[in-house]
Amino acid sequence: MPKIKVLIVDDAALMRKLLTEILSSSPIIDVVGTAADPFIAREKIKQLNPDVITLDVEMPRMDGVTFLKNLMRLRPTPVVMISTLTEDGADVTLEALESGAIDYIPKPKSDFEHSIGDYAKQIIEKVVTASKVSVSKIEKRIHTVEKMKVSPKLSVDEILGANAKPFLNTTDKFIAIGASTGGTEAVKEVLMGLPSDVPGIVVTQHIPASFSTSFARRLNECTNLRVQEARDGVQVLPGHVYLAPGDKHLLIKRTGAKYICELNDGPEINRHKPSVDVLFRSVAQSAGPNAMGIMLTGMGADGAQGMLEMKQAGAFNIAQDEKTSVVWGMPGAAVKLEAVEKVLPLDRVAREILSYATKASV
Repeated sequence: MPKIKVLIVDDAALMRKLLTEILSSSPIIDVVGTAADPFIAREKIKQLNPDVITLDVEMPRMDGVTFLKNLMRLRPTPVVMISTLTEDGADVTLEALESGAIDYIPKPKSDFEHSIGDYAKQIIEKVVTASKVSVSKIEKRIHTVEKMKVSPKLSVDEILGANAKPFLNTTDKFIAIGASTGGTEAVKEVLMGLPSDVPGIVVTQHIPASFSTSFARRLNECTNLRVQEARDGVQVLPGHVYLAPGDKHLLIKRTGAKYICELNDGPEINRHKPSVDVLFRSVAQSAGPNAMGIMLTGMGADGAQGMLEMKQAGAFNIAQDEKTSVVWGMPGAAVKLEAVEKVLPLDRVAREILSYATKASV
């Protein structure tokens, strides 16, 4: 079986050396070259024809996102972004995912020597996963993103300040979404297809702590819904979306007719924090047959068991299909457990949510 050919693009010599050592430790990966900037990378891509490129975000002469956009226009290739754990880094990385990157991994922290094993395992896993994504899927994602682009959303607050408290309705309906690799774009596409009176939605997306605030802000700007990071004790309201912070588990509790967000600082579950399994189990216990579960693209199996518990509690569950998933790990695991009622392409998920929302509550 041919090895996965990888080209490393990073302006830092130390990072190029580190990534080369990590990736070369895998028997199925061959680091065919490195490049200190996008101009060198462009020539090496022509010479080496890599299967996967790791790409730094901040580089001299041309930034990583600009290079990525050119690459995807001229020669679509699976790319894993290497980004810094800052708010600016988060914004740029999310833009890279919109522009066709398959996944990203943060640059190592200052205490890297204590976690080199975990970091190496993660980046090898992401590169191997990226190598399995077909070019046709990458091209389709880019085309979908271009069609979805809208003008920035402005509210009436731009003209008239809001003095009165908003009118608060409650609803028995409840929607829980889980996603990982490829999920930032999948979640956005689903939410963009929903009206402002949809039942309350909670989302657990595997994402670093420094990224979740930027992700919530970007979703809020491009949808008809009010999207925010979940906070402890906040009531889940119709037309609102609550995103799990990148360093906390999100649980849902019911108090009378209200659903309440609860944040938990416990250990990683299934190697993730936030974990989709944690969210889905809490929804099974708190919402039962009044809930809808949605599993979108993602690597691994986090959330599959929780989705089964939701089904056993009477919830209606759907999973994204393999054809439209960047990685059919989490949805596939849920299907294998027979935890879902329907398997749908991504562009039909919002329609299914609307159908569910119009049905009478249990």
